[in-house]
Amino acid sequence: MNNDQFRPQNLVLATIGLCLATFMQVLDTTIANVALPTIAGNMGVSSDQGNWVITSFAVCNAIALPLTGWVARTVGETKLFLGSVVLFAVSSFMCGTAHSMSELIFYRAVQGFCSGPLFPMAQTLMMAIFPRDKRTIALAIISMVTVVAPIVGPITGGWITDNYSWRWIFYINVPIAVIATMAVYVQLKDRPEKTVKTPVDYVGLGLLVVGVGALQVMLDKGNNLDWFASHFIVALTAIAIIALVAFVIWEITAEHPIVNLGLFKDRNFAVGTIALVFGYSAFFAINLILPQWLEQNMGYTAVWAGLAAAPMGIIPLLTSAAVGKYAPKFDMRMLVTISFIAISSSCFIRASFNTDVSFFYVALVQGYMGVGVVLFFMPLTTILLSNLKNSDLAEGAGLATFLRVLGSGFASSLSVWIWDRREVFHYAQLNEHVSAYNPNTQSFLGQLGGFTHSAMAQVSSLIETQAMMMSTIDYFTFLGWLFIALLAIIWFTKPPFFRAH
Repeated sequence: MNNDQFRPQNLVLATIGLCLATFMQVLDTTIANVALPTIAGNMGVSSDQGNWVITSFAVCNAIALPLTGWVARTVGETKLFLGSVVLFAVSSFMCGTAHSMSELIFYRAVQGFCSGPLFPMAQTLMMAIFPRDKRTIALAIISMVTVVAPIVGPITGGWITDNYSWRWIFYINVPIAVIATMAVYVQLKDRPEKTVKTPVDYVGLGLLVVGVGALQVMLDKGNNLDWFASHFIVALTAIAIIALVAFVIWEITAEHPIVNLGLFKDRNFAVGTIALVFGYSAFFAINLILPQWLEQNMGYTAVWAGLAAAPMGIIPLLTSAAVGKYAPKFDMRMLVTISFIAISSSCFIRASFNTDVSFFYVALVQGYMGVGVVLFFMPLTTILLSNLKNSDLAEGAGLATFLRVLGSGFASSLSVWIWDRREVFHYAQLNEHVSAYNPNTQSFLGQLGGFTHSAMAQVSSLIETQAMMMSTIDYFTFLGWLFIALLAIIWFTKPPFFRAH
């Protein structure tokens, strides 16, 4: 029996184990964010130093992802997955016990590195244990988990931090990891796997670590350091460009590359990955800007902002299995097209928001976007993996996930930067119309009691609120048109999209 023919005794239990581990890992990428101010305060450090809790995790996670395929070939897919879950749990526990910021940053770095293989390996194993005609269901289920977990993360993190201790946002990973490990081990321990011992590409590994590490730190710190006004950011950018260009050249010519860039010769993998990276980056930007706008402009708490965004996961949660079951009857490109149109139109609806928009309407638009989300991940993943051999699945999944994560890093930095710059632009424009000689200004200030310091402060606050609202409208309009532009890309892929090998 080869590993493609292996079926666990209890497919449901194996699926639960794989999904739990994935949920734990994706949840952890967002759950710590809301606790940062509390962690920094308890550790007695500045918020800027506290941000390294996120940066260290992101850097090491980004480095580990493209290595997934090589490690899986060397030690086996099941062993890599189980080892990653166990080490993730141990490092999570150590994060909770950390007594200094340096300790916490170190353990978060280990945790980030161990988490790298979890999603691509869960995706690969799900496809392997499901019958060939059910693999779209497997991809739909794992995709649903990746949508729901980031929604639950901030809400859970805020609740735990407010009611217990920030340390429990790390401790809760341990029981989840134990259940996931036991379920997967019992069901997949007899799965046959072929391992291949290849020489370690030390040059490629070194260039990858330096290039990706410098790039990720640059993206995480760029906004705080005013980008290229900082010599540190300029140096990191130069190092990242030189190292990554050298890495690509080396990997293309190396006899035993640590990352198989030759996968991009396949049209479906190349185009599907491009669509996934840009589409997910735009999707990530929506879920980054919306809660920030609700908190900063609309006065929502972190929990209520999370609740307003949460309905996005309702449709994927209820319909993912059905979509996976019936999706093979349709052209995957058409499903992605419907997805992009739904997400695009939700962006244009948000661009019509104003400062009087209700919680219910925001949540309703989020719920509508769920139509696009449920048709996003599974069809795109099916397309980009469609022509890959079984032996290349882990590498392809790891490489696509790496680029998706890297894209979200760019989206995070650029979104905040563009949003802030557009707010400054609109503030300046609106402020030009506030003049003692403007009849409207005179009338409004008259209602506030005249040209007093208090009245002018209220006007300034009002202008700032409207400037942020206008900046938010600009950004959602841009994201709406970006999804429209992505519609053309996906039609460059070529059917059939269901693997025959």
